[in-house]
Amino acid sequence: MTETPNTGAYTLTPIAHIESEFPEKFGIPRQSGLVEELRARIVFEPDFRSAEAVRGLESYSHLWLIWQFSGVVAAGQDGKNWRPTVRPPRLGGNTRLGVFATRSPFRPNALGLSCVKLVGVEPHTPRGPVLTVAGADLMDGTPIYDIKPYLPYVDARPDAVGGFTERTKDYALTVDFPPELLACVAPEHRDALMGVLAGDPRPSYQHDPEREYGMAFAGLTVRFRVDGAVLTVTDVRPAD
Repeated sequence: MTETPNTGAYTLTPIAHIESEFPEKFGIPRQSGLVEELRARIVFEPDFRSAEAVRGLESYSHLWLIWQFSGVVAAGQDGKNWRPTVRPPRLGGNTRLGVFATRSPFRPNALGLSCVKLVGVEPHTPRGPVLTVAGADLMDGTPIYDIKPYLPYVDARPDAVGGFTERTKDYALTVDFPPELLACVAPEHRDALMGVLAGDPRPSYQHDPEREYGMAFAGLTVRFRVDGAVLTVTDVRPAD
């Protein structure tokens, strides 16, 4: 007798959300771990605020987060509107690849996967357990569906091949941040901001040296221009 696969729909329930310094998508590192100086907090939803659920987590150094591209979902660009090919920004926005050969947010289920460093576990706070992580590439408020420990003996593959990303993984800009503007940034956020800017927040197909960009980060609006391989910060002020 042939068994019929269970194709019934299953609704995922967010177990937590992240609190990060990015209120919008622009500026978020393209992959987790690229800017380890970034700090974020994982706050569990009321139904999952159990200290028992995080018991033993502190013995791991890194975590896997399974989460939702909530901005894509809110814009109605997921699910039935997905496309089989996408144009990865790091390839200039003109080359098409299969969606499953990329980490594009425009996927059938709009799910993301990130490996983050576990910095701290606070099991008993007024909001239940709170995890502090480093290197997260998630927008503030992003729903998290699951958290799993990273296991280096099975998850690490030093001989793995990274496809087209092998050509772009070492790309970085030189950041010219005038001291008087850097002084407007809280000391605890400076290294993280420098790392984010060095990673080039712009879409890869934009190369106008006169164009000024604005990025929201840690309660600030940071404006900058890019000429060749040099990013120059032009203004820093409190976000509106």
